[in-house]
Amino acid sequence: MTLPIGKLPHDLLVQIINAAPTTGYRVRLGPGIGLDCAVLEFGKHCLILKTEPITFASREIGLYAVQIAANDIATTGAVPKWMLVTILLPEKLTTPDFVKNITTQISETCRAMNIILVGGHTEITHGIDRPILVTTLLAEIDCHELITPKGARPGDRLVLTKGVPIEATALLAQEFPDQLSPVMASKDIETAQNFIYLPGISVLQDAQLACQAGKITAMHDPTEGGISTALWELAEACGHTMVIQVDKIPIPELSKKICAAFNLNPYGAISSGSLLLSVHPPDTAAVITKLNQNGIIASEIGYVESGPAIVLQKTPSGLAKWETFSRDEITRIFDPQ
Repeated sequence: MTLPIGKLPHDLLVQIINAAPTTGYRVRLGPGIGLDCAVLEFGKHCLILKTEPITFASREIGLYAVQIAANDIATTGAVPKWMLVTILLPEKLTTPDFVKNITTQISETCRAMNIILVGGHTEITHGIDRPILVTTLLAEIDCHELITPKGARPGDRLVLTKGVPIEATALLAQEFPDQLSPVMASKDIETAQNFIYLPGISVLQDAQLACQAGKITAMHDPTEGGISTALWELAEACGHTMVIQVDKIPIPELSKKICAAFNLNPYGAISSGSLLLSVHPPDTAAVITKLNQNGIIASEIGYVESGPAIVLQKTPSGLAKWETFSRDEITRIFDPQ
């Protein structure tokens, strides 16, 4: 049996993590389901580390490479500072202008985010038909300010910024415009392609504003598998139950149209650009107000309660398990097996 494209199945990933040497000197947080970053402790300061590949996007891949990794750093309450990037380029398709276009995107995005590019590797690689970028980002934070997905507690309110699935909307519009043109106006396709800029795939500002407004106990970046997987991963990380009201999860109209065109469930599609927060109950209103005042839609979508690491949804007949996804919905378009 061969595995489909996308992340490894969770049970296989757990086996790999359990077999690896993941604890030791200075390691405050190692790998685990729902854990966005590694954390090393140096006295009063923590070093945050994240590595992230970009494999679906081809247009604006340099921007994706910086911002997607920066999103995970943001979930810790830290600000990304230093970056290394590995650039793998397809043989017989790579020209000097092609390389310069990608590296210019990386440099411009780093400058805009005050990130220093400190190293990496670039090569023409056999056996690939599109560029692949792997980013490693580092940051530092006072240890007492560190936020991790393990911190969500029963009673906390769940808040989601912007809506879902922002990244899937942009990716599908960028990579498959011809499939969308029979059912969508060209101006709508162009608007969807620009979702990487507006509402944007970065959550760095979302995280910073939320932390300024109130006590944030956990943050998680919904990527592959969408908001459904993100909620399940957060439940796994903190060891508690997530209870959600599905109709409170915002879905932009263009996202609805594109998901419908490809027959995809928007709750299971890659959702970088939205930020999932667990908020101390008394601070929930202040956090949502702060985000809204700065032009970032924020919605309370549920709460954390004591119980097993599962995701439940409210229904007219009571609580029921919410749908989970074995792989991201958009992989069915890239790999329709």
